[in-house]
Amino acid sequence: MSLSNEPRVRRRRLGVMVAAAGLVATLLTAGPAAATPDPGDNPKPDKDVSSSTTAEVKKQIADGEIPPPNEIVHSDNIEHLTNIPKDALGGTNSDLAFQGKYAFAGNYDGFRVFDISNPKAPKTVAQVLCPGSQNDISVSGNLLFLSTDSSRSDDSCASTTQPATEKASWEGMKVFDISDKANPKYVAAVESACGSHTHSLVPERKNVYIYVSSYSPNATFPDCQPPHDGISVIKVPRKAPEKAAVVNFPVLFPGEGPDGGGNPGAPTNPGVSKTTGCHDITVLPSKDLAAGACMGDGILMDIEDPENPKVIDQVQDNVNFAFWHSATFNQKANKVVFTDELGGGGAATCNEAIGPNRGADGIYDITGKGDDRKLVFRSYFKIDRHQADTENCVAHNGSLIPVKGKDLMVQAWYQGGVSVWDFTDSTKPKEIAYFERGPISADTMVGGGSWSAYYYNGYIYSNDMAKGFDVLKINDRRTDPAKRVRLNELNVQTQPDYFD
Repeated sequence: MSLSNEPRVRRRRLGVMVAAAGLVATLLTAGPAAATPDPGDNPKPDKDVSSSTTAEVKKQIADGEIPPPNEIVHSDNIEHLTNIPKDALGGTNSDLAFQGKYAFAGNYDGFRVFDISNPKAPKTVAQVLCPGSQNDISVSGNLLFLSTDSSRSDDSCASTTQPATEKASWEGMKVFDISDKANPKYVAAVESACGSHTHSLVPERKNVYIYVSSYSPNATFPDCQPPHDGISVIKVPRKAPEKAAVVNFPVLFPGEGPDGGGNPGAPTNPGVSKTTGCHDITVLPSKDLAAGACMGDGILMDIEDPENPKVIDQVQDNVNFAFWHSATFNQKANKVVFTDELGGGGAATCNEAIGPNRGADGIYDITGKGDDRKLVFRSYFKIDRHQADTENCVAHNGSLIPVKGKDLMVQAWYQGGVSVWDFTDSTKPKEIAYFERGPISADTMVGGGSWSAYYYNGYIYSNDMAKGFDVLKINDRRTDPAKRVRLNELNVQTQPDYFD
């Protein structure tokens, strides 16, 4: 059966070129790949589960509580328009960015460019082989930015894995010229401390600033020394990207001693990640604000001076949040949704045993003014569609759906699928639509599901780690006004002011 066919609806029960010779991007065409993806960047292998877990999953499927493996189910107000399977880039799909009629899809092996002028039939314009986890991606004007968070032999797209204990190893940011979408050109590379797990853009007319998030330093890593309690700030001149360079490393969690001033983690706070940097930062340039999800801490920052961001407030949740993963402002910038990636995205946490408050979203109101603004916790949101114990599922990347007077969001939950939810009332969030597939396997924990799910110009686009690129359409009176909002560019971690 073609993956692009509309499945039946099934109700669920709820329970400039750089002089270095290495900077060459390898374009993949419909023929054989010109290079071999590096297996050193692949995620952890599949894991066997107990016989009792397998039996329970099969019973849940038989009872209709869980969809059969790979079967698509969705709410009545969601249409599945199409799926584009992974092609030459066989690695794990990651983040998404948008510009005009194009979508840019990150992948552990590189990135793919889609023409989405017809959302029902996206066309592949280019595939670029450039291995290096996790290839978090964003675009601004004629530039595309790619994060490399694995230790490499050099900064080229032909590099291989190399231990971080070797001083000559490289990881950081790569910059491509995408003035010709069919032929991206690799034009610059900037090494950053501890690499670049994710990044966020603060775009200006002449320059693009990049906030590089990375973490997990080690005394044996020459270029990733503890405590690493900050972020790298890179300045990229638009007309001379080859001059891109780190211009600052602001310490966000100052403190005495080798561990700095972030969350100490265990044993002080059992089950909570020790803060050794940030995982992701979302900026709201129109309000000179940023929200940082920093492992054991959530922070609010003033970015009026983009080279020198300063922390306004810092919060922790040592009861229910294990790993502060990402952040989303509402349109009025008086709320932030933080996500908790309990289990690192590789565990089954959307079940009754884990419960509704862990591996969830935390909704915080922003109170006060100026440097006296505070983050005040209001509630948690988690999908209540229980997933199988062979499905990795946890709160992950999402975006606003722009409707005036409402706070609506679409969000990825790995194998929990795609959820559309309303947090207009910070204390009473609720799901209003969903799309998901049944478990990849009923016998084995196989990593997969939606990494990112974003709303762009009337449609929802999801990058499924294993299944490929999905296009969804929501038809609902609560979200319909968003169809009139049009953007020329969207990097979700650089939130636009939709109604300014």
